[in-house]
Amino acid sequence: MRTLGRALAAIGLAAVAGCSGAETAIAPPPGVPTPAGCGTVNIAVNPWSGYAANVAVVGYLLKQELGCEVTSYELSETSSWAGLADGSVDLILENWGHDDMKKKYIDGQKVAVELGLTGNKGVIGWYVPPWMAKTYPDITDWRKLNDYAELFQTDQSGEKGQFLAGDPSFVTNDATLIKNLKLDYTVVYAGSEDKLIAQFRRAQQKKTPLIGYFYEPQWLLSDIKLVHIPLPRYTPGCDAVADKVACDYQPYDLDKIGRKAFVDSGSPAATLVRNWTWTNADQNQVAKDMTQNGLSAEEAARKWVDANRTVWEKWLP
Repeated sequence: MRTLGRALAAIGLAAVAGCSGAETAIAPPPGVPTPAGCGTVNIAVNPWSGYAANVAVVGYLLKQELGCEVTSYELSETSSWAGLADGSVDLILENWGHDDMKKKYIDGQKVAVELGLTGNKGVIGWYVPPWMAKTYPDITDWRKLNDYAELFQTDQSGEKGQFLAGDPSFVTNDATLIKNLKLDYTVVYAGSEDKLIAQFRRAQQKKTPLIGYFYEPQWLLSDIKLVHIPLPRYTPGCDAVADKVACDYQPYDLDKIGRKAFVDSGSPAATLVRNWTWTNADQNQVAKDMTQNGLSAEEAARKWVDANRTVWEKWLP
């Protein structure tokens, strides 16, 4: 890998030996600003494996290539934005829309800035395991879901069908959709992404009924082809009033958010994050290595970095 020393040499800050053999740093020419050091970078970690994969690879490169000290904090999406305001968070590496937060913290308080797209395409929706779509072909028509509500009843849902959600901190429209589409279901939370995945795995393996919230990019979809149930078509503004949402989720071009003071400081970390883009397949590979293949975050990141030098070298300042 290209080291920080070599990177600095490339921009004219190489050390040269004097007569005594000691090394003296050459100062930049007059009028040329001294590049900012990296220092500490505080990254929010939201509670899903794809986000953790982002942090693993970006954090690895920040440390190995730029000499940064990286600190990460496990936070909900809302708390991550609040961290940009109070200075405890420098970077959000995977933002799913949140126009309300952008209006508050970027347009209003002016403490955050957009850093461009991650390259990942985000899809949120309602899914069933593939065995159900094969056995009940019309179950993917949302207008037929009430015909199957009894099939999804559990001890937790009572006389209604269970709709399985993930982590309670995830920002979703499911309860509102159920109400406004007049569906005989109730939301039950799995509790976390891991538990949501386990439930879908079990439902496919044991051929038990399950309908629930899911999303991509997500490594599980390379193992089990969950079947998406289209809801009434999304159109811009159909989800603008929270308690009146009756349309499918917006497709997302996921983006990155930075604390404005951190970005304005000239930190090379902000430049790398602005330049960083990769694919759903990249993220899924790293996330699966971390969650299923027994690799630590650092090992998974190193594996991806070693195999993709021509990709990440373009991200460096």
